[in-house]
Amino acid sequence: MEILQYTFMQRALVVGLLISVLCPVISFFVVNRNLGFIGVGIAHAAFGGMALGSFLGVDPVSASVIFSGASALGIARVSRSKRVSEDTAIGMLFSAAMALGVVLIGLKKDYTIDLFGYLFGNILAVTRGDIITIAVMGTVVLIVVSVFFKEFLLLCFDEEYGQTLGLPMVPLYYLLLVLIAITVVLAMKVIGIVLVSALLILPAATAQMWFRDYRAVIIVSIVISLCTVVSGLFASYYLNIASGASIVLIGTALFLVSGFFKIRRRRKIETSLETGKRAAS
Repeated sequence: MEILQYTFMQRALVVGLLISVLCPVISFFVVNRNLGFIGVGIAHAAFGGMALGSFLGVDPVSASVIFSGASALGIARVSRSKRVSEDTAIGMLFSAAMALGVVLIGLKKDYTIDLFGYLFGNILAVTRGDIITIAVMGTVVLIVVSVFFKEFLLLCFDEEYGQTLGLPMVPLYYLLLVLIAITVVLAMKVIGIVLVSALLILPAATAQMWFRDYRAVIIVSIVISLCTVVSGLFASYYLNIASGASIVLIGTALFLVSGFFKIRRRRKIETSLETGKRAAS
């Protein structure tokens, strides 16, 4: 545990714990509303926002939040109009945002942003300001989720019933996408734009293999995320490999192992039932 003597490791652990609570909560809605691909599109839109912020001389994180939020609302608006499919809208945004980022980076000769860190994550380079920003904005996201939690559940599982109750399901859908966009931007420093969608999918997807109750899924998702982020951080330190990639690989391995044991368990149950039927006959 000597690595905890270093200030950068202490900050990395604090940020990792904050993200490990925030992402699984959003992950639950992303998985159940089938918004995984939208998460990918928003993540790449954040790259364009980051480059735009640097080009204009403003805070890249703030610019990414605004740009990603606007992109999420644009995707929702286009897909809801039925004129263009949701996948097509996301694909267009994906390409346009990345292209915009590359152009702006090329135009700004004195570009000083850690591009590699934003693309692939650099949790070891987080600052005190990053911790404050993630803590404040993450708390806001969790408060909004707690206030509209029941409405978001209806949005995920029975949107038509929510409409019959007179709930504003379309604005709630837009709000959920904005929350996803904020979460993506906050997680950029930890895991990177390229890999951030993994934290929006893996925790809830792994937990849902074993539990159906939404409370259990969210709690287990948080535990899984905590274990994944902390173990990935330690692995990156001792093996001298990228922290974001370590976190994703460990999370993916946990998902695959869970799937393996889930399949084995189901086969045993099916075998037991078949044996019981034969014995009864």
